[in-house]
Amino acid sequence: MRTLVLASTSPYRQQLLRQLGLSFTVAAPLFAEQLDQGVSPELLVRHQALHKAMSLAGRYSDALIIGADQVFVDARHRILGKPGSAEQAIIQLQEMQGRTHTFYTGVAVFDSASGLHRATCETFDVTLRPLTEEQIRRYVARDNPIDCAGSFRVEGLGIALMEQMEGHDYTTLIGLPLIRLTELLQLFDVDVL
Repeated sequence: MRTLVLASTSPYRQQLLRQLGLSFTVAAPLFAEQLDQGVSPELLVRHQALHKAMSLAGRYSDALIIGADQVFVDARHRILGKPGSAEQAIIQLQEMQGRTHTFYTGVAVFDSASGLHRATCETFDVTLRPLTEEQIRRYVARDNPIDCAGSFRVEGLGIALMEQMEGHDYTTLIGLPLIRLTELLQLFDVDVL
């Protein structure tokens, strides 16, 4: 089987990819993410996922490199990423509570030997229930979601913030849509089963 490289240091993406039972290497992408409010979120995450994968071609000349990227669009139609600090997470959650938001997760596979690539985007909607400031502060203190788009970990205590979730593939919300990734890998002759 071809060498697989995950162009991400995210422990969440690594854990998800392990679910497929494939051997893979992890490498930090050599591409800096940028949030551009003038670009559609779907195009933005597909572009960034692909460029993260392509950025490692010089280090892995004969590999299938997987890239992923995620942003969310809040109820005010702003593209947002990871909060980066507990205080910013509290602010994001205060603005998000009681509203529906859409997460956009891009995933790409780049064949560094041939230059062929495929990229796609999946969406997932979440509605946060109404929350008090104290509930939000306690949640952030307990789960520390500063490295998560949306300021919550749905696979952790963040599920308690939810009123409703809707989408094709729940792994989209965590950061690596495995259903789509499995389909993309199949295009490069990697049959997970």
